[in-house]
Amino acid sequence: MPQKLANISGAGGCPVSQSLQTMAERIATAEALFQERERAQITLNSIGDAVISTDLGCNVTYLNLVAERLTGWSRQQAAGRPLAEVFRILDATTRAVVQNPMAIAIRENQTVGLARNCVLIRRDGEESVIEDSAAPIHDRSGQVLGAVMVFRDVTAAWTTSLKVLHLAHHDSLTDLPNRSLLHDRLVEALALAQRHGRGLALLFLDVDRFKHINDSLGHAIGDRLLQSVASRLAACVRASDTVGRQGGDEFVILLPDVAQAQDAGVSAEKMLIALRAPYPIDEHLLHLTASIGIVTYPDDGADPDVLLKNADIAMYHAKNSGRNNYQFFKTDMSLRVVERQAIEGALRHAAQRQELLLFYQPQMNLLTGAIMGMEALIRWRHVERGLVSPAQFIRIAEECGLIIPIGRWVLREACSQARAWQEAGFPEMRIAINVSAVELRSQDFVSELRAILAATGLAARLLELELTESFLVQDSKMIAAVLQEVRQMGVRLALDDFGTGYSSLSYLKRLPIDTVKIDQSFVHDLVTDGADASIVRAIIGMGKSLQMQVVAEGVETREQLEFLQQHGCSGGQGFYFGHPASGKDWTETLERAGPGTQHWR
Repeated sequence: MPQKLANISGAGGCPVSQSLQTMAERIATAEALFQERERAQITLNSIGDAVISTDLGCNVTYLNLVAERLTGWSRQQAAGRPLAEVFRILDATTRAVVQNPMAIAIRENQTVGLARNCVLIRRDGEESVIEDSAAPIHDRSGQVLGAVMVFRDVTAAWTTSLKVLHLAHHDSLTDLPNRSLLHDRLVEALALAQRHGRGLALLFLDVDRFKHINDSLGHAIGDRLLQSVASRLAACVRASDTVGRQGGDEFVILLPDVAQAQDAGVSAEKMLIALRAPYPIDEHLLHLTASIGIVTYPDDGADPDVLLKNADIAMYHAKNSGRNNYQFFKTDMSLRVVERQAIEGALRHAAQRQELLLFYQPQMNLLTGAIMGMEALIRWRHVERGLVSPAQFIRIAEECGLIIPIGRWVLREACSQARAWQEAGFPEMRIAINVSAVELRSQDFVSELRAILAATGLAARLLELELTESFLVQDSKMIAAVLQEVRQMGVRLALDDFGTGYSSLSYLKRLPIDTVKIDQSFVHDLVTDGADASIVRAIIGMGKSLQMQVVAEGVETREQLEFLQQHGCSGGQGFYFGHPASGKDWTETLERAGPGTQHWR
């Protein structure tokens, strides 16, 4: 028996030993496979990307931990389910269902990338923007067994990209479309209008006198004011319209579907009304108006640049028409713009060429008949145009900033002339000078005024600054502070053109006004028009009650003078007493008249 066993063993080895060896190999192989699978599992769960695999039928066979988190499905829950149920993707813009990339990879047997802007819908409804790529899985013979997809959450990067894109096309202060986006929308709107035979309108809006507020109150308040303007404009238009910021205090409004031009006028009027409401910012109550130019397609052009240029020209015409209005573009406006530019260019050299001069018109004491003062009136003697009236250049000087050096020249020249009359032995006379809002808002106005008085030697009580009522509404608190400082110096203050603005009585209450000047429009017909006569009587009575001097402007006839004297008006000014003339001419007139002469009686 032992011999048989020995023979069997010697003949081919022990079957038991062989079986044990095979089993050990299988165990070792299984262990190796298990370890390999564990390493693969650990690896897939350790990477930052999500991994999901399917079989040929696009049923889920595997998800790693990241895929579980992004889809909201555990591997056990997802196993065997259709991929479309576990991995739901939509187009971020259209919200349409996106074709399954793994099905494409299996069908075409190639790697497939997911379209951009795809959104993955989690099991609980939350959304993530993703990027992915899918590839087929092959067996040893190269046959497709299924597919695997690797994807990642790019929501943060996508959001940042959108923000960058938004900032590139929107104004950082107001969040309105900027010049670039506005141009693109205008091009698109013109193409649609041409294709469908429709009209469109373009409005160019500029905030009146914004620079004065920005310079005097600071850029922080100016920025908040522009944000309020932008908000009000956006509330005035339809969802299909575009309000864009062209730059600074300029806005452009695109109305892409306008049946007739007057519809654009209605929109413009709505904007003007909205912008006129007060703006409470910190301790200030600001008031604004705007000027709007309007062009329409196809009447005023078919090119974006041409339409913008013509709208800009119409806007300037609105400013020259008194501001706070809108104007439709007309072809002759281009000539006016050229004329304005020519005046501005010549005005820049007027002072250097000594083309500016002052005329003086007397202000009479209606109770005594004596000259109580002179108003200084600026004139411009252009080498080619001749004598240019202030109405033609003062507003331009304000808009381009030249009014500040011109105004200081006027102050210095007028104060010097008043002092010269004193030194010549004439009785003391006040000198009245018109002051622009731009001058008053300049930061060094008070210090410059004090320096001019010191340099010329004129007593502050002999200087009177005339202010127009129209600009006081812009920021009465800031104006009041400056005027109080001026008044404390001893300089007198007069309110010019009284009655032509609004809220006049409130200004007289808050501001240190010494003199009220009745506008000549009321004086002109006071003898024949009962309403004008009543207004003049009321202003005179009010002035007396407030202990203010009242000066009537535009006195031209004896009848007007007698009416004013009868009702106790203290002062008068107009052609009846004397026409504006140079300082030299008035010096000669005063010398001929002699001291105390009441030449107007």
